[in-house]
Amino acid sequence: MTTLRPARERGHAQHGWLDSWHTFSFADYHDPRHMGFASLRVINDDTVLGGAGFDMHPHRDMEILTYVLSGALQHRDSLGHSAVIPAGDVQRISAGTGVAHSEFNHSPIEPVHFLQVWILPDRKGVKPDYAQKTLPQRGGHAWQLVASPTGRDGSLRIHQDADVWLGRLEAGRRLEHVLQPGRCAWLHVAGGGVTLNGEPLAAGDGAALRGEAGAALTSGQQSQVLLFDMI
Repeated sequence: MTTLRPARERGHAQHGWLDSWHTFSFADYHDPRHMGFASLRVINDDTVLGGAGFDMHPHRDMEILTYVLSGALQHRDSLGHSAVIPAGDVQRISAGTGVAHSEFNHSPIEPVHFLQVWILPDRKGVKPDYAQKTLPQRGGHAWQLVASPTGRDGSLRIHQDADVWLGRLEAGRRLEHVLQPGRCAWLHVAGGGVTLNGEPLAAGDGAALRGEAGAALTSGQQSQVLLFDMI
């Protein structure tokens, strides 16, 4: 079964400097029908104005992925890391026993647009860790493994049985992903628009897949999606 999550039905927060859309319940947005999916807890679609950002704040026992779509994000944390995350890079924080970090727009003028994803870990109390990876552009159509429980194929290692894939499609191309028995998936359209198993999806839309053989994607425009393959 495929269940759609239209972008327009997501939670929305507008703070002037921050425009944030919440796929699942987050902060002041609470919907008991949308508390997460499998181990996926948060997908926030954030745009931050130039010079603005999130002051130092704590996290614990969460796997946090940040994927920058446009602009650049300045990161600092209590582990001593300071980094700029440009468009096309993904950052992973395993918060574990506790970490604090800040996130600011690296530009004083241009906005930064990014997705922040929280995945529940398979165990609590791990040692906090940080990593960042550039996702190379590939022409045509391709899946890139962003994160996995073993860090295979150069992906970022996370503490959960979840594979996170980035799919990029050019107009007229097709991508397929096979789901093994007993696994489910969430698809988020990060940009452009796709057809998923016959269902049209636009930017910001999501879809839950349970009991499906997999995901078949086509697109009439340049598009990118995130797919979470989970138990």
